[in-house]
Amino acid sequence: MNNLKLRTLLACFGVALTVIWVLPNVVDVSKWAWYPSKSKLNYGLDIQGGLHLVMGADVDGVVHESTTRLIASLREELPKAGVNLRDIQLVDGTRGEITIQADAATRDAVTKHLSDRYSTSLQTVGTTADAVTVRYFDAYILDYKDRVIQQSIETIRNRIDEFGVSEPSIARQGTNRILIQLPGMADAERAKSLINATAKLDFMIVSQAIDQQALAKLVEDAEKAGNYSMKTLKYSDYVTKLNQDLAGKIPDKTVVFFEKSQNAQKMEDGAFPLLLQTDANLGGKDLDDAFVSYGQYGEPEVALRFNAAGGNRFADLTGANVGRQMAIVLDKVVKSAPSLRDRISGGSAVITLGGRDRETMMDEAKMIATSLRAGALPASLEQLEERRVGPSLGADAIAKAKIGSYVGALFVVIFMIVYYKMMGFIASVCMGINVLGIFGLLTTLGATLTLPGIAGIALTVGVAIDANVLINERIRDELRAGASFKAAVQQGFDRAMSAILDSNITSAATAAVLLYFGTGPIRGFAVTLLIGILTTMFANVFVMKVIVDVLVHRFNVKKMSV
Repeated sequence: MNNLKLRTLLACFGVALTVIWVLPNVVDVSKWAWYPSKSKLNYGLDIQGGLHLVMGADVDGVVHESTTRLIASLREELPKAGVNLRDIQLVDGTRGEITIQADAATRDAVTKHLSDRYSTSLQTVGTTADAVTVRYFDAYILDYKDRVIQQSIETIRNRIDEFGVSEPSIARQGTNRILIQLPGMADAERAKSLINATAKLDFMIVSQAIDQQALAKLVEDAEKAGNYSMKTLKYSDYVTKLNQDLAGKIPDKTVVFFEKSQNAQKMEDGAFPLLLQTDANLGGKDLDDAFVSYGQYGEPEVALRFNAAGGNRFADLTGANVGRQMAIVLDKVVKSAPSLRDRISGGSAVITLGGRDRETMMDEAKMIATSLRAGALPASLEQLEERRVGPSLGADAIAKAKIGSYVGALFVVIFMIVYYKMMGFIASVCMGINVLGIFGLLTTLGATLTLPGIAGIALTVGVAIDANVLINERIRDELRAGASFKAAVQQGFDRAMSAILDSNITSAATAAVLLYFGTGPIRGFAVTLLIGILTTMFANVFVMKVIVDVLVHRFNVKKMSV
């Protein structure tokens, strides 16, 4: 009996939690400060309409640009290395192939310099008495192009956040294409212009004129006086307005930008202000590359490589500010603010990340390197495809899908009640809890519901009822064998469980494969199918067993039609 009480409590808790998660979708709970869940279900592009874009990234152009910068850097570096340089000729910019012409007496110095500085990126493909021909390693080019696509995706994602689009889909297609889906996005031209804009990267020294506590108080007072916050304005608009309101309260040639807290999902969920000097004059135009490297003990860090002019400015800037923090700012967002331990010369630098677990350090290193490349190496994007899905088309699609689901569910309910009587009615009630649970989990997980997802829900209804059919048929078999109703219920659930588990495990395995290898609509179908399997085991098996046991053991029901 105690076991039944515990199962009843668990069932009631699960149903109550489901209702709490689902309620924000049908009732405006934003004004209820006490309500524990305010998340709403996100709808995909095929349901609420929006913008579908396929952009082509000019990755070959970026490699060519990198080769051009390489030539400029070598023109600065080789004479300092004692090379009597005659000329550097571009052979193939898309492969980074160049020919360096120098006096025969200093040709070995050219080879040594390339080996010391570019051993991981350049290979020698030919030599003559007075010339060396080199080009990028194939593996380096592949990795470089992959990083270009990833940095483009990162930049686009940062830009799309300005629109406040729920669940934008930004994914790679092939070797040089990016798929962008913006549900609910109507202003296509503004979206495209923002996507194609180049991210702005700056290196800025953190000012010590105002301590952190006093700065936070200034920000708080400005927000109260202006009646705004980061949650009510777009981040870029918020920063602009804030700095206008702080004019005269912070020193000249300084600005307030924000760094996102480590555990915050969005900037407005947790950010702290930094007062930055605006006179550093060092930015993305001075950076050649940024990539993840490893320190003395194998810890992840971020390696930076500046061009010749940028290297000199970086050395001067770090030398003049030893012991202070230098903020790395991308589109007015502080990505990192490491302390400067010494003057950094030679055109290269390393950002160390501190003592945290290796996985967290690696994720942060990749994020910082990608952010830096997003500012330093923007790939031009060409629009290859555009489709606009109107809200009316999405509404028609969802209306038809709803009608289909309702009709299918109605037929299932009628069949269960007519064929299995009272047990069929209980199964139908549990099916309602099942569907409610699906929407509850989709809401709380922040998943996006698409038309294929609705198909997954419809399939879940069929799978769930299949489980109840197995249970009811097993109960009928036990009753025919002469067992009491109480014993028949127990044996029916026990003996049907193996078949139910087998069918659900195989369905879950299929859904997992679709989720891992699929894209777009296929993933949407797989997500709802996986969630549906979980809710089926809870509602149509566990909750149904609890309801029947309560009726039999607590209310002494001797028999129910089945």
